Amino acid sequence: MLPIGVSAALQAASDPSITPKRTIFDEFSLNDKVAVVTGGNRGLGLEMSLALCEAGAIVYAFDLPEVPGEEFKAASEYAKKLGGALKYISADVTRQKDIWDKFATIGDTEGRMDICIAAAGIGEVRPCLTYEASDFQRIMDTNVNGVLYTAQGAGQQMARFETPGSIILIASMAGTITLQDTPAVAYQSSKAAVLQMARSMACELGRQKIRVNTISPGYMHTKLLASAVEMRGEAMKNQNPLGRLGRPDELRGVAVWLASDASSFCTGSDILVDGGHHSW
Repeated sequence: MLPIGVSAALQAASDPSITPKRTIFDEFSLNDKVAVVTGGNRGLGLEMSLALCEAGAIVYAFDLPEVPGEEFKAASEYAKKLGGALKYISADVTRQKDIWDKFATIGDTEGRMDICIAAAGIGEVRPCLTYEASDFQRIMDTNVNGVLYTAQGAGQQMARFETPGSIILIASMAGTITLQDTPAVAYQSSKAAVLQMARSMACELGRQKIRVNTISPGYMHTKLLASAVEMRGEAMKNQNPLGRLGRPDELRGVAVWLASDASSFCTGSDILVDGGHHSW
């Protein structure tokens, strides 16, 4: 590894022939890296997919629809014009073997696996005392099991090619705090499970140079929250110090940071992106 930061400055001081060079943005580069993002057809998943593309990665977006939506098509074309690649694969994250096989196929094609963002998730509002077991299990199947299967598929390929990797699980501030006036016991329980899943996997995979972290978004303008925002948007805004809802594009920076070498000593961590909501 070439010296960076103060080490580079000291080397330049001892060798006048060395020309100083700005390297900080190089540390965030994802050039030629291969990434998979689940839930990538729209919303937060699509936003992070495009961000990885802009940073130089080849990105495969997984989602349920057989064909991608118009937003994805526009983002894919935009990535192409930037010289990048944003590809779509129809996939159900609740089918473990299918997910593993799709990761293996990408590994066979690309010869590597560097980054995974497990962003597929669902949620609903229902009273806890009458929550049907089948409905509760459906949330868990996607938000917990599906996240595990995704992380497994990525980790298997990272281990196969013996390359350092970054696995990012999308949790929620609801995994750390309870959402006010929001009866969503299944969703909130599932996100708490994702937080501990990441910590456990980080400890198990660290010696293989595979990092595992979580991003916990707060209230953001997404289709998942559209009905809640319509009913009580002002109250939701006032629950954080910034006094507004977040934008999906405000996850771009933290996603690229965690995916890149700029976060090389960060694993088992949760990054809250909630406008300070959890501080109150």
